[in-house]
Amino acid sequence: MAGRGILPGREIIFEYQRLADSVRLAAIDAATGTEVIVFGPAHVARHDLERVALRKLERRLGLNADGTEKTPRPKGRGVIV
Repeated sequence: MAGRGILPGREIIFEYQRLADSVRLAAIDAATGTEVIVFGPAHVARHDLERVALRKLERRLGLNADGTEKTPRPKGRGVIV
């Protein structure tokens, strides 16, 4: 699946595994092989679980919502406001 607004232009592989009354969803970025896993109730819509997994994968890859790389935070004391 190419990214649906989140992670555009990337191929994401979803792997579902039913565990009693819950679902384990693994989302894998095909280009890097990076994998994230989320769990949810079995009755939740697949789209909702995929959205959560894509957001988690986006953070793991260090990307913004539009697919560009995040700029690193400057080192040192203080907080960026």
